[in-house]
Amino acid sequence: MSVDYFKTARELVQFQAGDIIFDENQPGDVMYAVREGSVEIQHNGHILEVCEVGQFFGEMALIDSEYRAARAVAKTNCTLAKVDKHRFTFLVQETPTFALQVMHTMANRLRRQTRATN
Repeated sequence: MSVDYFKTARELVQFQAGDIIFDENQPGDVMYAVREGSVEIQHNGHILEVCEVGQFFGEMALIDSEYRAARAVAKTNCTLAKVDKHRFTFLVQETPTFALQVMHTMANRLRRQTRATN
């Protein structure tokens, strides 16, 4: 279940390899979808995941309004679609498959983390 809801996004940002996109414990008011390149999600110096083209990250901060739980670093030069809370809420309300994709992604991440700690 991977539909690219952000392929026509208008607000794109670019990062160079090694750039910090956001850091742990920072407030978060946007999520990102990878349009080009790849992004590492890190916590306590460990790589939790590498997000590739079509994948998204940073959604937790939009869901629970908490601080960032991990650091996102550009693994390669990358172009990201920036999605603010308004757009995220619109997608969740108007596109149930988007909400299911977010839940599916979060469930997979949680399962991987649970397995990694056992």
